[in-house]
Amino acid sequence: MERELVVYNSLSGKKEPFVPLLQDHVGMYVCGPTVYSNVHLGNCRTFISFDLIFRYLQHIGYKVRYVRNITDAGHLENDADEGEDRIAKKARLESIEPMEVVQRYTVDFRETMAKFNALPPSIEPTATGHIVEQIELIKQILEQGYAYEVNGSVYFDVLRFNKDIPYGKLSGRNIEELIHNSRALDGQSDKRNPQDFALWKKAEPQHIMRWPSPWSDGFPGWHLECTAMSTKYLGTQFDIHGGGMDLKFPHHECEIAQAESVYKKSPVNYWLHANMLTLNGKKMAKSTGNNILPNEMFSGKNEIFHKSFSPMVARFFMLQAHYRSIVDLSETALVASEKGFYRLVEGIQKIEQLEISESTSEFDLKSWQNKCYAAMNDDFNSPVLIAHLFDAVKFINAVDNGLQTVNSTDRDQLLKLMHGFFNDVLGLLTPEMNEKRQESSQLEGSLQLLMELRDKARANKDFETSDLIRDGLQKIKIQINDTAAGTTFKIN
Repeated sequence: MERELVVYNSLSGKKEPFVPLLQDHVGMYVCGPTVYSNVHLGNCRTFISFDLIFRYLQHIGYKVRYVRNITDAGHLENDADEGEDRIAKKARLESIEPMEVVQRYTVDFRETMAKFNALPPSIEPTATGHIVEQIELIKQILEQGYAYEVNGSVYFDVLRFNKDIPYGKLSGRNIEELIHNSRALDGQSDKRNPQDFALWKKAEPQHIMRWPSPWSDGFPGWHLECTAMSTKYLGTQFDIHGGGMDLKFPHHECEIAQAESVYKKSPVNYWLHANMLTLNGKKMAKSTGNNILPNEMFSGKNEIFHKSFSPMVARFFMLQAHYRSIVDLSETALVASEKGFYRLVEGIQKIEQLEISESTSEFDLKSWQNKCYAAMNDDFNSPVLIAHLFDAVKFINAVDNGLQTVNSTDRDQLLKLMHGFFNDVLGLLTPEMNEKRQESSQLEGSLQLLMELRDKARANKDFETSDLIRDGLQKIKIQINDTAAGTTFKIN
């Protein structure tokens, strides 16, 4: 596969040849969701963008370790150093445990991304599962002299760090600008400087989510978790770090400072940022009503659009824009994308039925293939790839109408390439494929329920029911295996 890949590196502000640290392996970390509400479409656009990148890197032969975290603690309102944890606030308002909030919205996030046919990451760590690693990282930053403890809280000393290592290299902000634009601290703050950020916060008595530490019972700062988890799973230096454009400052800037303060080297070779998704020309915001959730769009139960749009149409719409560009969601644009999506689907479905000619094909398949790879090798340019797929559909329709010819070799190769780019790279499913996937998911869910019922029957020594389920499934060629680790099934 072609590997002449260039990517836009937010750190340098230009496109650079992609050269991973290890020849055939890529380490990629993407900042995941904070799970205190239903995932919104702006988040989905970011994760679909990195799903495209994950897919393409695998398609051209790289082994990718894709790490995407779940933020389930330590994220204060408005990204401030004071206030209430968003998850804890949701739990308080609904009179449930914080981890009930986490579970509910983690499930929503995963289910929504599955509807968009996004591949799961290689590793999906949580902030609460890595408190020990975060505490150890704080200790190392303190030892280096770039943090200080006050009244049980620990803060990163940005001005002290900047004396040794420049702060602001990713966002292009210099420390003088930050000082000039910062409001003076009030007398209640423990911070030395407005630019400093929390590594550990002492929990107030009413704060639900808290852990013991050398400094206090408290919780980690938001910026800390990504540094701790990315270095644990990808090392102190890795290839790609991604996220939404809104995370460039301060979150990613703080991540760089934390890592450089301890490891004395740039933690990431390529910083990639996906841009915003707007709605009808305006920023999406729940407070203004200019907002729509994915499931509201899929079902049509909303006051924004007059009709429903499938997850594949929504995904196709997002991929018609480059991941670094702002894209505006509107009914007109979605309707146009829907027509384009089904035009591609119909074109692919026609290929196997095309009449074969013995003469040379009138379509330069090799040149077309090279153009498709060239598009994706140019910073994952999915809209240009899609334009080339439409060029192929024009040829398919011309052959179908008897205006051009194709030989059997080229027809088979075109079918393979179209599926490769449409399904494997863009992650799109035809309606038939999507239906089969849903049927498979429903079957697996039904079988899992039967396994649970059988396990319950065995626990109650109701072996008649247990054997009835086993024998019934065997008749339809589903094999049950009872092991020490539990019961599994296999469809023969």
